[in-house]
Amino acid sequence: MNDDGRSHGHSHGPSPAEAAAAPELRRRLAIACGLVLGIVVLQGVGAVVTGSLALLVDVVHSLTDSIGLFVALIAAVLMSRPAGARSTWGFRRIEVLAALGQALLLMGISVYALLEAYSRWADPPEVASLELLFVASAALLLNGAAVWVLAARRGANLNMRAAFLEVLLDALGTLAVIVSAVVMMTTGYQRADVLAAVVIALMIVPRAALLISETVRVLMEFAPRGLDVEEVRRHLLAQEHVVDVHDLHASTVATGLPVLSAHVVLEDECFHDGHAMEILEDVRRCTAEHFDVGVEHTTFQLENRTVSAGEPHHVSHP
Repeated sequence: MNDDGRSHGHSHGPSPAEAAAAPELRRRLAIACGLVLGIVVLQGVGAVVTGSLALLVDVVHSLTDSIGLFVALIAAVLMSRPAGARSTWGFRRIEVLAALGQALLLMGISVYALLEAYSRWADPPEVASLELLFVASAALLLNGAAVWVLAARRGANLNMRAAFLEVLLDALGTLAVIVSAVVMMTTGYQRADVLAAVVIALMIVPRAALLISETVRVLMEFAPRGLDVEEVRRHLLAQEHVVDVHDLHASTVATGLPVLSAHVVLEDECFHDGHAMEILEDVRRCTAEHFDVGVEHTTFQLENRTVSAGEPHHVSHP
């Protein structure tokens, strides 16, 4: 006997609220993508004219942003597609794949910047600081506009969070370029450009690593953060007439969609007096309401001791 935690025959695609918000998310991503493409063109010309490593790193960062935003836009379109016979969860998890791809691109930029900074430190080239300041200031204005467009909905899902993070980091990186340009103009210290490139790289690394960690947790189907699987097991066992719980698994399909499944062993008489359905409702309510991470999408297999004894039990850990 199975329970999906809500109602039978419901869709595994986006919820009504998510479907209603999808057009706005796509619009914001499209605007931000256009702004960042403008930054790429502006900074690309500026990097050639000024010879700045910091601006070169920032333009590669911006290019990655534009690619990431375009991927995020495609992901936002696909995520709105309904579930089907072959894709029973719809395309919900594509947001995770898109976020992972963007994080890996960011990490690659950081490694490149650090290696290039090392090679330039001994003999830093002359940088056209005035032109660098002009280009970076114009890019910062476009960055600020993109950050503003994405800020209001950055918490909608991992996809939007990754997009916002990339644009925000790019804005901070551009600010570092402006500071280096001012330092070079006022002191003539050319290594300021190399230092700015290192600062940009070091800003990217921890945030990209965190995003990689979060997306890998989802893809590896680890238990959702904040959900103690052993505590779930204890609470299920505490329900009246429940004698055992095995094959307990918890994972996350996509943002805001934790799922849980378990085999729940009941006393034999529960299947004779019709009490099993009441227990099913009790355990469903327990997982949905008791824990901070409310798991509303659950699948419970109810069985007696005889059935349980004949099944291979797979050990599950939090």
